[in-house]
Amino acid sequence: MTEPLIAVQHLAIAFPNNPVFKDLNFTINQGDFLTVIGENGVGKTTLIRALLGLVKPTSGSINYYPSKKATKIGYVPQFRNLDQEYPLTIEDFVGLNIRGWLPWLTKAEHRQVNTAMSVTNVKKIKQRPLGMASGGEKQRAYLAQAIVEEPQLLILDESTASLDNEMKYELLDLVQNLNQTSNITVLFITHDLPLAQKYADHFLALRPGQQEYGTMAGMSIEQLKEVSDV
Repeated sequence: MTEPLIAVQHLAIAFPNNPVFKDLNFTINQGDFLTVIGENGVGKTTLIRALLGLVKPTSGSINYYPSKKATKIGYVPQFRNLDQEYPLTIEDFVGLNIRGWLPWLTKAEHRQVNTAMSVTNVKKIKQRPLGMASGGEKQRAYLAQAIVEEPQLLILDESTASLDNEMKYELLDLVQNLNQTSNITVLFITHDLPLAQKYADHFLALRPGQQEYGTMAGMSIEQLKEVSDV
C-alpha cells in the first residue's frame, strides 16, 4: 500500500494584491516521482518555498508524514554559474550540507560524503574546485550535496534548465536511479515536458486559479502542453 509523504490540502497562499493559490490539493506519496509543470508565474517557486517552510500558507495545510521534523528534504537549485575562483573543492562543497566544513567531519560523515559523490559520479573529480567544474559536474555536485544526509524528499527546482540535452538526461538518470533504488521521493519542477514525460510517475499541472493532478502513464507531450499551458 502506498503511503503519503506530504499531503497538501486546500492550500491558499496570497501576497498583497497577488493571490497565488486558492484551493490547492495534492499528495506526494513515498517513492513517487512527481513533476510540477506550468507557465511562469503560476506559483511553482512559491509552492517549493511553502514545502520548505519558507512561506506561510494563508489558509489550508501542508501535512508531513510521520512529521515535518522527521522529513528530511534535499534541494537542488537551478543551475548556478559559479565564479571560476570559487575556492571549495567538490568534496568540501558536498560536505557543507552536514556540518558546514569538511575537516571536522567524523569518519561516518566522511563515508556519507563519499557515498553521495559515488552515486552522483563526482568522486573521481572530488578535488576539483567547484568553480572550475563544467555545468553538468556542478549540478551533480549540487545533487550530491542534496542527498548526503539521505533525505526522504528530493526537490529539483528547474535544475536542468541551463544544461545541454546530454547533461539533462545524465542528471535525471541519476535522480531516477536514486528514486528507484533508494526510494527517495522526487519533486521535479520543470518546463521541459519531454523530461517530465520520460521520468515522472505523476504530474501536477498548475494554471492560474486551476490545477490538474494525474498519472503520467499514457500522457502525450501534446496532452501535457494542454493541461499546463507550457
